[in-house]
Amino acid sequence: MNFARSILTVGSMTVLSRITGFVRDTLAANLLGASPAADAFFVALRLPSLFRSLFAEGAFSAAFVPLYAKVRKEGGEATARLFAGEALSVLISVLLPFVAVIIVFMPQAMVVLAPGFGDKPETFAMAVEYGRMTFPYLLLVSIVALLAGVLNSNKSFAPGAAAPICFNALMIIALVLSSVLHQEPGWMMAIAVTASGFMQWAWLHLHCRALGVAPVFAWPRLTPRVKKLFAQVGPGALGAGATQINLAVSTILASLLPTGAVAHLFYADRLNQLPLGVIGIAISTTLLPVLSARVQAGDEKGMRGYLGQALDFGLMLGFPAAIGLGLAGWPIVHVLFEHGAFKPEDTMATSAALSAYAFGIVPFILAKILATQFFAQHDTKTPVRIAITAVVLNIVFSLLLIKPMAQVGVALATSLSSWVNVILLSIVLRRRKLFYLDKAVWPRTLKIMLAAGVMALFLGFGGKPLAALLAQHAKWVNVGQLFAYLLAAMVVYIGALRLSGAMTWRELKWRELKAMLKKTEETE
Repeated sequence: MNFARSILTVGSMTVLSRITGFVRDTLAANLLGASPAADAFFVALRLPSLFRSLFAEGAFSAAFVPLYAKVRKEGGEATARLFAGEALSVLISVLLPFVAVIIVFMPQAMVVLAPGFGDKPETFAMAVEYGRMTFPYLLLVSIVALLAGVLNSNKSFAPGAAAPICFNALMIIALVLSSVLHQEPGWMMAIAVTASGFMQWAWLHLHCRALGVAPVFAWPRLTPRVKKLFAQVGPGALGAGATQINLAVSTILASLLPTGAVAHLFYADRLNQLPLGVIGIAISTTLLPVLSARVQAGDEKGMRGYLGQALDFGLMLGFPAAIGLGLAGWPIVHVLFEHGAFKPEDTMATSAALSAYAFGIVPFILAKILATQFFAQHDTKTPVRIAITAVVLNIVFSLLLIKPMAQVGVALATSLSSWVNVILLSIVLRRRKLFYLDKAVWPRTLKIMLAAGVMALFLGFGGKPLAALLAQHAKWVNVGQLFAYLLAAMVVYIGALRLSGAMTWRELKWRELKAMLKKTEETE
């Protein structure tokens, strides 16, 4: 499969997932707003999300995909299926008792994750209840991560990228039912979280069976291959989960702020996750299998080509995303969330946090790409050392900024630590001569930044007239106005790319772009 087409496949599925996620978040904002119940549910959801990144999607995928590719190349498909089954059985045997222990000791876990709830007994009690209902999702989504890794290694990217749609769909159903049946929305959403894990598991298992790559389940044994896998998962957990760790730190500190701060950060982060998923995660997801294959083949030219393409995509898409969310945060939050229980003051607080998060979009995307280069080389230790530094600095920045800037300071600290992360990753790769950049990269990057600056001017001058329009019309009209505003900004950006010479009209045509990228493709 063409690399660019793979990115488009994952990106399009992620866009669909994010759209359903926006519907979910809009309903949640309408029913919960920034209430104590909202704070309790979002903290309860953060707990399995943190461990999911540490144990499953981030670290596990980063270690599993290259090893799976190596086992399949050396031993064939049957051996690869057996290896996947061995890894699956050990994963379940480790996580099942872990999940049970955390459920039992959920009150103590909530004291750590949300210490500020100690002064809010009602919120704390709801957080414990919701946490016990959502935490089994960790086990289920870990299985999902392994199955997605198997499919990605076999160049079937769409099913794994589409799996989160199941999560959003069930959450939407739960919110609608809570309104119809007059049930507590947070309670219904907590049930839906774990139910979606079962649905995603079934979805990916069916696709694995259809391709003939379903793992052959075996009795849990620490075989040499499994030992090697989990030896890499350990250090990779912090490296791949740095973002979730930073978000957990943000949650801990936000719980110390007045009621609503946790919800404001959550809604801002959900919007911020759109470009991170569509661009950063889509690129890194498709990049890891192909880089791993190039490493196994000893193809340095192929590695250089793929990494260069990934960085090009990341910069060209990351800059307008950061500027768009940073400068158009208020109208986006106003149109999507401000109704029902979500008030104008919530819009102001959420959009301010969103602007701070947007400052970290570009470094997050670049860090996802650069970390993939380490993972493809079976090096999960170096990213963890760098991630630890970034996490420590995130805590320091948060403590310095939380008092003068409240939740905005917490979000800004996360973005600043992302810049530290990507700078350190690039320095280490350059020292190892694994950071492949040709002479045209820097002039092209400057031209992209120039085009992004033109887009920023457009958004800046158009912001006040748009705000006046949004105050005069109904919500459905506002959606159209917001869409037209953002679409016009993208047209301005693309035009500026063309005028600056960062991209020619020929490159803007998908067929031509695909043909150009295909020249660097090697037979997989």
